[in-house]
Amino acid sequence: MNAVNLHQTGQRDQTDQIDVTGLRKRFGALEVLKGVDLTVRRGEVVVVMGPSGSGKTTLIRCMNFLEEPDAGTVSICGRSVACDASGRGRRERARRVRSIRHRTAMVFQQFNLFPHMTALGNVVEGPLSVRRMRKDAAEELGRQLLDRVGLADKAMEYPSRLSGGQKQRVAIARALAMEPEVILFDEPTSALDPELHAEVLQVMRELARAGMTMVVVTHEVQFAREVADRVVFMDGGVVLESGPPEDFLTKPAHPRAMSFLRLVSHDVPGAGWEHAG
Repeated sequence: MNAVNLHQTGQRDQTDQIDVTGLRKRFGALEVLKGVDLTVRRGEVVVVMGPSGSGKTTLIRCMNFLEEPDAGTVSICGRSVACDASGRGRRERARRVRSIRHRTAMVFQQFNLFPHMTALGNVVEGPLSVRRMRKDAAEELGRQLLDRVGLADKAMEYPSRLSGGQKQRVAIARALAMEPEVILFDEPTSALDPELHAEVLQVMRELARAGMTMVVVTHEVQFAREVADRVVFMDGGVVLESGPPEDFLTKPAHPRAMSFLRLVSHDVPGAGWEHAG
């Protein structure tokens, strides 16, 4: 897919683009992921929800090896990496990890922009340093992407002069500049004031319409209702429930999911579970 064109309607098929099997991760004595399985089809938007400490952020960080899993298998875009402590085949494993990273992008909760670079500089850094694009071509791509996220007039501004919503849209443009096949979002609106949520979520809606494969860790129930193909609910390092958003948001099957939704979606119209039990 052409990363610049956010408005082209994408085609979704049944090809598995992400396949995570038996993923485990421990931090000292604390086991954060306890054998997680997750499959995402090409062009699918999967929202991962769960209380703090449920393992959802660790899951997506392990999917692109920002955190090193202890066990399990991660397959993304046909590249598979088995995670174990043996250390066998390190060179081949490192090559496969690089291949996965080249096909995925990550948008972080705290933006992670370079403060000494302009918005345009942040967007073109990856194409210049990783993709080895010519400077003129990278800058043309960067300006097109900033225009697509509604920030054409902010190309030469530094992050300190941008609002939180604008910073996050620059971060999304930066992710798109690498022309990824998969984008992972780690609570992309949780650091924003409520009035800035809409501008970021609108860009994500456009990505979904363009057919981008997305895994989104978020508590944004309305976004899940409108955009997600599937909601995955995690707690205690495992997946407790997975299904279409309308089913999950109106009639969650697991009591833990029901109590979580009571906390985060009390103002969502149409929720039918609030009188259950």
